[in-house]
Amino acid sequence: MSRPFTITTAISYPNGRPHIGHAYEAIATDAIARAARMMGRDVYFQTGTDEHGLKMAQTARARGITPAELAEEMSSYFKEMDDTLGISYDRFIRTTEPAHHCASQAIWQAMADAGDLYTGRYEGWYSVRDEAYYGAEEIVEGENGEKLSPQGTPVEWTVEESWFFRLSKYQEPLLKLYAERPEFIQPESRRNEVLRFVEAGLQDLSVSRSTFDWGVKVPGSPDHVMYVWVDALTNYITGCGYPDDAERMARYWPNGGDIVHIIGKDIVRFHAVYWPAFLMSAGIPLPRTVFGHGFLLNRGTKMSKSLGNVVDPLDWAERYGVDQLRYFLLAEVNFGNDGSYSTEAIVQRANTELGNAFGNLAQRTLSFIAKNLEGRLPVRTANADDEILLDMVCQAAGTDMPAAFERLAPHEAIQAWLRAVFACNQYIDAQAPWALRKTDPARMEAVLATLYVAIGRLAVAIQPVIPGSAAKLLDHIGVPADARTYEGLAANWYAELQSAGFTVATPTPLFPRLEMPAEDSEDV
Repeated sequence: MSRPFTITTAISYPNGRPHIGHAYEAIATDAIARAARMMGRDVYFQTGTDEHGLKMAQTARARGITPAELAEEMSSYFKEMDDTLGISYDRFIRTTEPAHHCASQAIWQAMADAGDLYTGRYEGWYSVRDEAYYGAEEIVEGENGEKLSPQGTPVEWTVEESWFFRLSKYQEPLLKLYAERPEFIQPESRRNEVLRFVEAGLQDLSVSRSTFDWGVKVPGSPDHVMYVWVDALTNYITGCGYPDDAERMARYWPNGGDIVHIIGKDIVRFHAVYWPAFLMSAGIPLPRTVFGHGFLLNRGTKMSKSLGNVVDPLDWAERYGVDQLRYFLLAEVNFGNDGSYSTEAIVQRANTELGNAFGNLAQRTLSFIAKNLEGRLPVRTANADDEILLDMVCQAAGTDMPAAFERLAPHEAIQAWLRAVFACNQYIDAQAPWALRKTDPARMEAVLATLYVAIGRLAVAIQPVIPGSAAKLLDHIGVPADARTYEGLAANWYAELQSAGFTVATPTPLFPRLEMPAEDSEDV
């Protein structure tokens, strides 16, 4: 069995419909998971929805429905988004599932058995929108004198009886973790933020609520529900078999295992401070890496309902194409940093890189073969220039791209792929098979055969990013399923197709040219 790889998104809080930021995280995580499968890894990929907490209860009350009804409705929108965007999750988890309640109560009991839970009275600042507690030193004053969290969300003074977790006990173990395993928090900027927070001193954490009942019941305290983040973070091990499936836990959540959380930078504290402390307390292995990606900004401005600049990813997928949207988001943003998006940017990148550079390369090569050779695969002959190109493509596609995905850098994988695409375009322009057709037919066939193999390798390599379009092209040119992996890139599938008498039909354009929507034309 190949080395297991567990990767998760954060689970989305479904008190509203999904926006482009949710899609970005899901697409990036999906691309990394797909690449790992292409490397032969035993991948477990989990996503889902976080359905408890005060915010969900308040939203449901405002709509005149129960929290359970709200959760059922809103979770379905996130699953629809994932399915539409080709997110290849192995499990879409919901925190309202009975199995997850069982896991949450089990980790609670493990923390209690470790002596890390006690009752007390909580008084402090709480943000309903963030479902987060903040210290007095973190509170800022808004323009109208209101109290705000560091994220700019309203906070309210909260007083209630609560269970507390001895987070302060884990300050030194956490600092030791960060020192010994610098890869635990990525990128470096997030690690530095967490270090400063923990070094400033940790206070014990309120981990239950008694003023509402929408959540996982605290074992032995039926009047309390768990603080939503205790419940939410536990989802990662629920899917890996905790607490009853020891064999599955040993496979997908082992000590020293390759376990990665892809999350937004605004929730790094929960994942890089609270989560490892809970796991240490419960005696459960820690993940390898928590990666906090940046925000997507609409033309440089943070998304806001009041500004009317929140993009529905399904609208953009329908307007521009699923793969065009996937490619744009991963190519446009340096993963880990903030990035900006606009209609102009997606149209330009889809047209120039997918359409003109790769799509047109495949279109003119395959059309030329279909027209001039009646679809017969051209004969390959040894030539130094041809081998240099194929070696370059193989290096970029079979070595540089998987290495970038392993570094959690999908944007770097795309750049490696693009360099190879541009090299193929330079090659076809320099070799000019349309001119060779009259002067040197044998050389023409060698050039076309080289391009055919290169296009196949490029289509295989880019599958994690544009799976639908890549599969369509690979099917069209006959690349067998067992050659559609990074290890299979150098396989001699071309000779096998020739021996079988495979012929290629005239293709249809992979990426039809996009036009700017009329309502955005004045911005061009």
